[in-house]
Amino acid sequence: MAPSVSPTIAARRDQMFPILSDADIERMRRFGEARSYAAGDHIVTAGTVSPGVILILSGKVAITQAGGLGRPEPIVTHGAGNFIGELAQLSNRPSLVNAEAVEPVEAIVIPSQRLRDLMVQEANLGERVMRALILRRVGLLESGASGPVVIGPPGNGDVLRLEGFLRRSGLPHRALDSDTDPCAKTLIERFHVDPHHLPIVLCPNGKLMHNPGENELARCVGLLRPIDAEKIYDVAIVGAGPAGLAAAVYAASEGLSTIVLDCRAFGGQAGASARIENYLGFPTGITGMALMARAYNQAQKFGVEMVIPDEAKLLDDAGDGARYSLAIGDGESVRSRAVVIASGARYRRLDIANLAQFEGTSVHYWASPIEARLCQSQEVALVGAGNSAGQAAVYLASQVRKVTLLVRRDSLDATMSRYLVERIKAQPNIEVLTQTEVAALEGHDGNLERLRWRNRVTGEETERAIHHLFLFIGADPNTDWLANCNVALDAKGFVRTGPDTTPGHGPMETSRSGVFAIGDVRCGSTKRVAAAVGEGAQVVAALHAYLARDGGGAVNE
Repeated sequence: MAPSVSPTIAARRDQMFPILSDADIERMRRFGEARSYAAGDHIVTAGTVSPGVILILSGKVAITQAGGLGRPEPIVTHGAGNFIGELAQLSNRPSLVNAEAVEPVEAIVIPSQRLRDLMVQEANLGERVMRALILRRVGLLESGASGPVVIGPPGNGDVLRLEGFLRRSGLPHRALDSDTDPCAKTLIERFHVDPHHLPIVLCPNGKLMHNPGENELARCVGLLRPIDAEKIYDVAIVGAGPAGLAAAVYAASEGLSTIVLDCRAFGGQAGASARIENYLGFPTGITGMALMARAYNQAQKFGVEMVIPDEAKLLDDAGDGARYSLAIGDGESVRSRAVVIASGARYRRLDIANLAQFEGTSVHYWASPIEARLCQSQEVALVGAGNSAGQAAVYLASQVRKVTLLVRRDSLDATMSRYLVERIKAQPNIEVLTQTEVAALEGHDGNLERLRWRNRVTGEETERAIHHLFLFIGADPNTDWLANCNVALDAKGFVRTGPDTTPGHGPMETSRSGVFAIGDVRCGSTKRVAAAVGEGAQVVAALHAYLARDGGGAVNE
């Protein structure tokens, strides 16, 4: 690996770049086609879709990463028995690296669909290949030398928005300070960019974008592709949080053609958790992002089609063999025989008049390394009393000078797991203020300068110079899009399910036959990651029963 990669990743070099035996190569032959390349041929170019995973039989190939800046940075030189590829090739996304033949090469090219067949049919070999693909993506993420380049002032709201989206999407990228970085200044001059038009994004395919939206950026880097209007899926899942991803994994692994939509990024609110320590099977804990990334990759391994970020806008009836049609962005639609609503919840906002002007720059709903970098060695305030708030407070305490935790209740005990309460008490730089609420935000140009809070019992107010506020105050059901879809909701907006809603329906089926709801969006569900995953697995049995009853079983196109 390049010198910029962490020692931890470098230590797993043999797993990242395994040399396959002759027996392994023979087992892989049936999944691909033979190809020849001359010395100097560009086998793969960053920003374009690779033909697949390329198994080298003879010759040498140089792998480099460029990211649109300067000379390509070498990663590794592959020889006989090595293979070219990383996670992008699992789902036929554009490559993040370049591959050039150093000398004449004989190879076997395995396209994405056949690669997934390999994973299923050759379990042991598939496990080695999958591990290598994942570790290579981790290496690219840590090196920070591939993928799109975001250029703008540090702390700018749009820079943080774009960087946060790319991070939550698991896509390697780098952010350059437009004021101080020489490479950034060179690009700004080369493309004649007015400073008022920053940030800009340089995509791996060479396209320059001026402050793009997440959807526009996702299309440029190949995360989001056009929907096949002719295809009918067995199930469309709205939401890529724990419930939606679990349903996708189980549905696809059992032969159902599956598509998943999410308006932001995979992982949902669970992806924002700094560390989950009470999820079964992870005694040392795991970050929410790491857990959800594993589920996301697992779903793609089984052939789930991901449409992220794209928003479901309307659920309607359809014909031509499809029971339902989901209207989504850019005038597209998804046709399916069944629908699973796993749209989760959206972050609850404080009822403060000028809150919006500070969101994205000084008011945060995530506590990731991006936000931690902004407020390093500062004092920050965090509002919330649930597990997500506790996890964020503990994480931030390791990065900042002080965390002031504002809690409306008289204690944390009723709403937070005991292990987190004890950990917070043990942190010398976390101050817990109970029966306290935010009273006012003060600042200029989108930057918070002072925060004022009020004791709810005494009315006493305190003002402090705090520049970053984190909000973890719960969430409301993300069901506005269902307003005109004839899906029954309760008084708080959660989706109603079960026989009490419609006689004869199962516990997760909504008032519309063939439409199911799982996870946090479902009325009466347990708001925990494990419960959401359980419902995602459970709903697949109901899907099978419904599809069999509706006629014909799985489509499997």
